[in-house]
Amino acid sequence: MSSEKANILVIDDEAEIRESLQVLLTAEGYAVDEAEAGDPGLQRLREKSYDIVLLDVMMPGKNGLEVLKEIRTMDHNLAVVMITAFGSVENAVAAIKAGANDFITKPWDNEKLLIDIENAVRQRQLFIENLQLKRAFKERYNFPNIVGKSERMLKIFDLVSQVAPSRSTILVQGESGTGKELIAKAIHSISPRAERPFVPVNTGSLPADLLESNLFGHERGAFTSAIAAKKGLFEVADTGTIFFDEIGLVGLETQAKLLRVIQEREFMHLGGIDTIKVDVRIIAATNEDLKGLVTQGKFREDLYYRLNVISIQLPPLRERKEDIPLLVEHFIEKYCQDNAKAPVQFTSEALKVLMDYHWPGNVRELENAVERAVVLSTSDSVDVPLLPESIFESSIPGTRMLRSVALKENATLFEILDSVERHVILETLEKTGWSQTNAAEKLGVPLSTLNQKIKRLAIEIKRKKEN
Repeated sequence: MSSEKANILVIDDEAEIRESLQVLLTAEGYAVDEAEAGDPGLQRLREKSYDIVLLDVMMPGKNGLEVLKEIRTMDHNLAVVMITAFGSVENAVAAIKAGANDFITKPWDNEKLLIDIENAVRQRQLFIENLQLKRAFKERYNFPNIVGKSERMLKIFDLVSQVAPSRSTILVQGESGTGKELIAKAIHSISPRAERPFVPVNTGSLPADLLESNLFGHERGAFTSAIAAKKGLFEVADTGTIFFDEIGLVGLETQAKLLRVIQEREFMHLGGIDTIKVDVRIIAATNEDLKGLVTQGKFREDLYYRLNVISIQLPPLRERKEDIPLLVEHFIEKYCQDNAKAPVQFTSEALKVLMDYHWPGNVRELENAVERAVVLSTSDSVDVPLLPESIFESSIPGTRMLRSVALKENATLFEILDSVERHVILETLEKTGWSQTNAAEKLGVPLSTLNQKIKRLAIEIKRKKEN
């Protein structure tokens, strides 16, 4: 390991403890600084950037929990692992509630400590990487609400940047919840029309007569309820952009009138006789197969080709899962600000559940899950139980069986997590014929970590089945 791998600060009043950690961590390639009390430790944090802090709970002057609270005012995402000789549940709960990432007791197991530190450092570095990527995307593309680092999204960002200056009609295709309107707004925002109106039209929510009235406007007396003349959305969008959401739901009669506007850049009010000319850029979106609708006679072929001058195909979230951590950070920032809450951080277990889920509702479903977790969180750490049941149950086998345990009256968070963890480990061991090596590999954890969990959860190991 390189000494540049991570910077660690040890805050402990016992010189022997600091020396022991210094020797252990330096041998593993970490850069380690020491502080003998809370105030000197806080001063070091003001002077230098660290990836993780190992913080003693019981110290003279400011105790560890007081120091932790001050650390959180300085950096909400710095990894902090609490160390104490008093390994009570009360101390653990107090530390976690105050914002600690983990909790270990003296004397510690070196192997476990190194694993915990490696996990904490990885999470910290992921946060920093995501932050840097977000800044880079904002500088390069200036699309503040579109987040992604996957190859497919980078190509879409480049395409958006390339087509935005033109006036060509664009068709955005993708499943529901993939962000089609966000792409349309991004195109408009960096186009020469950016200072002009952006007018969205939800074509699927209106009956044909009302849709046409909204689009083209009407004269007084054009129909029973037309008591006054009204401008249409095409006039409102003049010199700007009009965005048709779910264009595949528009009826054939209205399709013919849309085709004329695209071709001639003119239309008439309902009940009117005067031709109205407009300069409007058209962007349409659909989650349906328009070519298939053409074949079925439900969509005009000539309109399809007029709309499909430039096509942008948005991938579903399940095909760009590497974007999930970045999206989570983006939505955390958004909803913490909206709800006037201090920033929170998803645990590695919660992130794994999100990465494993198949996301039928795409980015919109992920956004809803993060908003829910932010609103329900009572500390700056978001763990698996705060995720929606549909996500939790899909990602963890046997969750329905555990619900009664998790919702048991007076059950603590630790009891809930232990119940879930115990069940998953038992189920995996059974599936692997009680091979701890195979189970550890299947669960994606080191064998030593699995053995520690088996011992802590008092799981009785059966003899490996013979073939």
